Amino acid sequence: MQTILITGTSSGYGLETARHFLDKGWNVIATMRRPDAGLFPASPKLRLLPLDVTNDESIAATVAAAGPIDVLVNNAGIGLVGAFEATPMAHVRKVFATNTFGVMAMCQAVIPQMRERRSGVIVNVTSSVTLAAMPLAAAYTASKQAIEGFTGSLAPELGYFDIRAKLVEPGYAPTTRFAQNTDVRIEDLIPPAYAGFATPIFEAFGRPAMTTKETDVAEAVWDAVHDTSGRLQFPGGPDAVALYEARNG
Repeated sequence: MQTILITGTSSGYGLETARHFLDKGWNVIATMRRPDAGLFPASPKLRLLPLDVTNDESIAATVAAAGPIDVLVNNAGIGLVGAFEATPMAHVRKVFATNTFGVMAMCQAVIPQMRERRSGVIVNVTSSVTLAAMPLAAAYTASKQAIEGFTGSLAPELGYFDIRAKLVEPGYAPTTRFAQNTDVRIEDLIPPAYAGFATPIFEAFGRPAMTTKETDVAEAVWDAVHDTSGRLQFPGGPDAVALYEARNG
């Protein structure tokens, strides 16, 4: 039975993806900074491990404790919304530390065992902002675009060793806690000069024509894991699918 390690499983897409693979009979290693067994159904196939993807020692300890990993899903991420002019660089660096460098560090920690076995799948979860950039999210968009390029380069590099690298691009889900884990209020990053621009954008967020459910993303991850073609991108959710199709014809 195959084993999947998923980062950022305390809520949202990561939590639902872990539940989805558990339901399918996989061995699931669900990681988060502070493991909470109450989030999951009791299962002998579930292991909870602490993980901070911005900490090299935490990554090394978690990968060592996990044992053989057949599939790595890099889902852990943080959001950041605001006018870039008003966004402190400390917040920008924090977003990149998790969304970009954390993903890269996890890949680097797991690739050696996959290379030695000449098998494995890495799924990097980005965002639909990589399909159509979202205003007032410049730093977040940049952090996710970096992983798009990273994965596109990694895929043929790892393909030489029969390891598949894939991208899952979730759409907008109102139920996710986007931007709540950067310890900054959105209001503080919208100067008065930007109010006229920002107000209609935030109002549109409140009434999206199409929204993504956590189950949409879990299914996209499932599809990506099982895809043996050269396909790289897997949009998750109807809004992401629409953007993907518009861009790719």
